[in-house]
Amino acid sequence: MMRGTRKSSIRRPALLHLLCAAAVFSLFFFVFQFSSSPGNNRITNVNKVDIQILSDFQSDVQQCVANRGLGLAAKIIDHCNLILKFPEGTNSTWYNEQFKIFEPLEYKYDVCEALLLWEQYRNMTTVLTREYLDARPDGWLDYAPKRIAQLGAKKCYNKTLCEEHLNVLLPAKPPFHPRQFQTCAVVGNSGDLLKTEFGNEIDSHDAVIRDNEAPVNEKYAKHVGLKRDFRLVVRGAARNMIKILDGSDDEVLIIKSLTHRDFNEMIKRIPNPVYLFQGIVLRRGAKGTGMKSIELALSMCDIVNIYGFTVDPGYTEWTRYFSAPRKGHNPLQGRAYYQLLECLGVIRIHSPMRAERKQDWSDIPSRENISRAHSAAVRLKKNQTGQKGDVGQFRNCKVWGQSGPYGSGPVSGSPDISSVRKNSNYSKWETMPYEKLSKGAQDHYTQMEGVSIYWRWRAVTNWHPSIDHSKAARYASVGLSCADLSMNFRTIPSTCETDTCLADVHPEVKLNARPVAVERECVMYMDYTDPKTQVFLV
Repeated sequence: MMRGTRKSSIRRPALLHLLCAAAVFSLFFFVFQFSSSPGNNRITNVNKVDIQILSDFQSDVQQCVANRGLGLAAKIIDHCNLILKFPEGTNSTWYNEQFKIFEPLEYKYDVCEALLLWEQYRNMTTVLTREYLDARPDGWLDYAPKRIAQLGAKKCYNKTLCEEHLNVLLPAKPPFHPRQFQTCAVVGNSGDLLKTEFGNEIDSHDAVIRDNEAPVNEKYAKHVGLKRDFRLVVRGAARNMIKILDGSDDEVLIIKSLTHRDFNEMIKRIPNPVYLFQGIVLRRGAKGTGMKSIELALSMCDIVNIYGFTVDPGYTEWTRYFSAPRKGHNPLQGRAYYQLLECLGVIRIHSPMRAERKQDWSDIPSRENISRAHSAAVRLKKNQTGQKGDVGQFRNCKVWGQSGPYGSGPVSGSPDISSVRKNSNYSKWETMPYEKLSKGAQDHYTQMEGVSIYWRWRAVTNWHPSIDHSKAARYASVGLSCADLSMNFRTIPSTCETDTCLADVHPEVKLNARPVAVERECVMYMDYTDPKTQVFLV
């Protein structure tokens, strides 16, 4: 018996080893089969194609920087990341008091994220509107008071309190449209404008955007031109809006940060449109009002030319063309970022050193190549997040407007709006008929079917109380592809790849869905309770 038991105990470990070996082999075979499955191969192959597209684009950007960067060089890290580096010996004169260091000579950028970011600006509004505050979950009671100096972080206890402060500068919907102007000039305040005579060239643009209190008069006409269309100002400059706007009843004033109740009486006395800027913080980009002016321009202009920015080497102080030098922003950081934007096709740079040679834009990547690279970046971003239709921080808030192209709701104003404003030219932007829009703006409006695009917020609004919020948010992000549901919706584009139905939605909830295709994305608008809030994140 002992001998038999011993043989059995010897065979048992051998059997266990065989079983373990079989399990390992099966696991290896399963992994191999999964990795070689058509679906997984397709994803891998798509990634390889997209990475190659972006790598080729990086090479184009690198060559563009070499040709146009006035000493800047681009070092490619991978298909998305590169470093812009100034040559050794560059004069770094700006000292960072916080970190006790001089401005660095190299800057790392993610080109994929830059493509996503700036393509968003081409299709969104940068003006705060009533429809945005109405649609945003915390719009009137939380976000609105943050744009009013007296309230700050405090909340409005009711909507009326905030409306009293904002009525005079709050349009019903965006007054300006993407591609509304073919060409725009953004004119900074740099002293290098006095080294050139760009005046006539600046005035030849469809629209001109200026900053803060920069003067426009005959004294500087040959350097900066005389055309006045838009002016972006900080709150301090807005206190002098009557003086700044003197001489032009049509120039649109856009306040960069906060409004103040003292502004309301001034606004009622002038015929000029006055609005609040709505944008984001560019942590790695250039700083200041000039950068925000570029954002504003890109949201309504096809081609953006910039003048009077600190973009040439050799600066030792921050100068303005109309006043004494003063402390400013880091010039090397700005130079690097503006050069990146030019080589991404976002802007075109004009400066004294560039004026000495014939401007040739052929070494900037073509719009077709930029679009291909952008599409590749979108697909890679979706794969990173693991969700179709989700590009993380680059999602937008899309609001379905309540009026067609022939009307835009009430013109911004207050119950006691002055006759000066009521009868002025400012209302033309908010009531401009569809036929008077540029061809590019008409095409964009038709494609979007009246949808307004804003930078995203963090929540979805007005869900029916009987719906699980987590499910609702998930449905909102993936869209709709189930044509057999008894809902009122328009034809879904063939490029929309979604596979989730709204089967779990409460049967008593009335659902209206309007899908819209933008940049080959599937967009779904859902309304559970209030027809004014057909909003979600995409």
